[in-house]
Amino acid sequence: MAEIIFDRVAKVYPGGNTAVQDLSLHVADGEFMVLVGPSGCGKTTALRMIAGLEEISDGTISIGGRVVNNVLPKDRDIAMVFQNYALYPQMTVGENMGFALKIRNVAKDEIRRRVEEAAQILRLSEYLDRRPKALSGGQRQRVAMGRAIVREPQAFLMDEPLSNLDAQLRVEMRTEISRIQRLLGVATIYVTHDQTEAMTMGDRVAVMRGGVLQQVATPEDLYDHPVNSFVAGFIGSPPMNLLSATLVEVDGALRARFGDQSVAVPAHYRASHRLDEVVSGPVVMGVRPEDLIVASPDAEGRISATVTLREALGSEILAHVSFGGEEAIVSEDDAASGGHSSRVVARLGARAHVAVGGRVDLTLNPDNLHFFDAQTGESLRRSR
Repeated sequence: MAEIIFDRVAKVYPGGNTAVQDLSLHVADGEFMVLVGPSGCGKTTALRMIAGLEEISDGTISIGGRVVNNVLPKDRDIAMVFQNYALYPQMTVGENMGFALKIRNVAKDEIRRRVEEAAQILRLSEYLDRRPKALSGGQRQRVAMGRAIVREPQAFLMDEPLSNLDAQLRVEMRTEISRIQRLLGVATIYVTHDQTEAMTMGDRVAVMRGGVLQQVATPEDLYDHPVNSFVAGFIGSPPMNLLSATLVEVDGALRARFGDQSVAVPAHYRASHRLDEVVSGPVVMGVRPEDLIVASPDAEGRISATVTLREALGSEILAHVSFGGEEAIVSEDDAASGGHSSRVVARLGARAHVAVGGRVDLTLNPDNLHFFDAQTGESLRRSR
């Protein structure tokens, strides 16, 4: 078991295409680290550099205190699980799991012991004599994990291992992988483009964009304190609503104007954010869907909206709304906006009375507003 350290690692392909840039990241022994980001962000390239399947252009990667830049993949003492199970159809489950040990000339008794232990952990003991074609997709994925576990590596690398499973199996396997990783206590780096997987599985989550690490933090910290509008717009389902706004001072108090609406900005934001630097100028104001609340009749700061789409999910309703006038939603193509959708979504209770085409009065939770620089997308929150 060992820690994994990226120290200013870069990957530049012939022709000058930079896939990973100046990546520094420390994965502690036993930690479950998730790399997440949109397609082409460099997360799989980073994983392949750990495995030795991609050469490193600059920087160093260490596993267990040993720099592995020039170490052959087979000598790095890591095990990789891919989205393609790649099981041998002519072999039984037990033979598939023990094959890597067999070609390394591990004794038969030792192979049997490791396979049986891994099968017990993975709940595969009754399937050891079956062939892969007799298994479900989730069972085949567990066999692929078993093949990695029996090697007893220093670290596990997982490259979107659940992407070939249906929605229900993905949920079940998320729980299984998390349980197994905690049981084994081996450092694990897990790559996914699915931020729900990232948030539910990772001890910490590293968000990447365009080959650059944006933020690494616990899931809770990512959600509550995104460092820029890209992270804010990527993390969360639905993602954070990002609105183009202007901060104005009225009688000594700040208000944020967006479209033909405006809301009061609580005084404490002046201490926690660098808002005085952008008074009378543009900002991006972020509000999570659950922080758009149906206003009570006597509520202050009500904003009126038109419902354009209603999604009833049983336990909640997602109401897509328009504030009217000049739409003030940050464009999906804005360089600072990230991968969010150009819409405003309110997460309402299951019994909320909203109808498409109807009006709804909302209030914004004043304690959970977010403000970002309109040009750079960086959070205006002061360093914590």
